[in-house]
Amino acid sequence: NLRNYWHGFEYFLKNTYPMKNLITFMFGLLLLSSCSKNLESGKEEISSDVNFRVEEAPEWTALFKRSSGWFGGDGIFAIPFSGKDHERTPQDSILFIFSDTMVGEIVDGKLTPGYKMINNSIMILTGDEPVHAKVDFRVNADENGAPRTLFVPAVPPAEKGDYFWFGDGFVNHKRGNDMYLFSYRIRNTHTEDDFPFMEAGNSLVVIPRDSEYPYEEHRQLDVPFFNPGEPPSTSFGVGVLDNTSEAGAVAPDGFVYVYGIRGTNKELVAARIRPEAIEDFSSWEFWNGNAWSGNFKDCSPIADSVSNELSVTPVGANSYALIYQYAGIFPTIYMQVGPTPVGPFGPRLKVWETTSYLEDKELFSYNAKAHPAISRPGELLVSYNVNSFKFFDVIESMPNLYRPRFVRIVFENK
Repeated sequence: NLRNYWHGFEYFLKNTYPMKNLITFMFGLLLLSSCSKNLESGKEEISSDVNFRVEEAPEWTALFKRSSGWFGGDGIFAIPFSGKDHERTPQDSILFIFSDTMVGEIVDGKLTPGYKMINNSIMILTGDEPVHAKVDFRVNADENGAPRTLFVPAVPPAEKGDYFWFGDGFVNHKRGNDMYLFSYRIRNTHTEDDFPFMEAGNSLVVIPRDSEYPYEEHRQLDVPFFNPGEPPSTSFGVGVLDNTSEAGAVAPDGFVYVYGIRGTNKELVAARIRPEAIEDFSSWEFWNGNAWSGNFKDCSPIADSVSNELSVTPVGANSYALIYQYAGIFPTIYMQVGPTPVGPFGPRLKVWETTSYLEDKELFSYNAKAHPAISRPGELLVSYNVNSFKFFDVIESMPNLYRPRFVRIVFENK
């Protein structure tokens, strides 16, 4: 199925972008499941119920353009240390989580020899404004000072050589303000096919409140819902909504909602849990389309053709905005709005077309999501990742390509 998908996807790319020599490596960053079968569903008319405009946010985009040390990464999630996900807190600090990360030196616009890719890293922003003097990009290092991945899978069923790509997370006010980060456990298969890797499972990385970088006191838990024995597999953690009063939710109900992506159709499914019981996986509930069930197999999709990273965010007392990149990699960012954290979500509202805003025709974008903790009132700051179809061919001459870009949704009736 992966090989068949690859050929179909390659055909699409060749008829959409003038390019040569496709490299499969970068698609691993976003192809945790295959492309949607319902691409035509994205052509629904825009509703007039939600009035908004969208503009670039160049000050945030510029914050991630760097020439020394950390100079690129994807998988960006922004989590406030206070856990006030829905309140603007200028005195707070924000933890930014990245997955695959590039480390090196850029001189006169060119990448110098010795650069390296690691599997995850962080950045800490003091306050909630894009001020260069208040950011601290942190790249873990080994005993010789060489860049090293920060979080490495370390508990069963992880195997030696596995690595993490990160999903969303939150600060758990009911468990000592520890931070809970969802992650995808990736394993290289060392095969000669187009996709020499696989997603082997999901984990929770728990960082104690008082732990200091590099967070050596963190714990890891296996999330048991990835593949209960029969396909399709489901990856939880693509987005998290902390809908509690402690998080500053607009209409709190005391639950944390954890969103997952399932199967070849990129279906969005939802679970909820009382934050104090998050480690008791038998207490999780799953939306079956009508009610909450304790049976994981009852999950019913609430959207399709979503991306492997996304967001669900309150935008009013009875409005929740689902934001994602269409089918993960297509250039349109969509928003769907519903009255509850599980919908029903309305038609796809086109937020942004990324293609014309990329610096080169060989670049593509993926995995858009909103970041409420760094958004102004009445707005949502949205990021999307950028990569290249010829990554290793162009990274030395275009070293700043691999970093997030930002746009801002301004709601005119909120």
